[in-house]
Amino acid sequence: MSAPARAALMVSLAAAAAGLSACGQRGPLFLPTDPAAAQRATLPQLLTPGGPRAASDAEAAPKPAAASSAPAPATSTGTQK
Repeated sequence: MSAPARAALMVSLAAAAAGLSACGQRGPLFLPTDPAAAQRATLPQLLTPGGPRAASDAEAAPKPAAASSAPAPATSTGTQK
């Protein structure tokens, strides 16, 4: 194995080790059990837009407010001769 190839392999291995060790989570992993966690979407629900949770949320969502005024009519700024 040549020296540049060996160096590239070592850099790749070091980058992979750093990436795997730097996840940011401290302590053991756990599933939250508090009441707020019960309302959060699960990973399959996040990955499938329009799934069962999206349909139930659409029914419970409030309707948008009606516009308070109609849009202004378009006016022509050019002159014709």
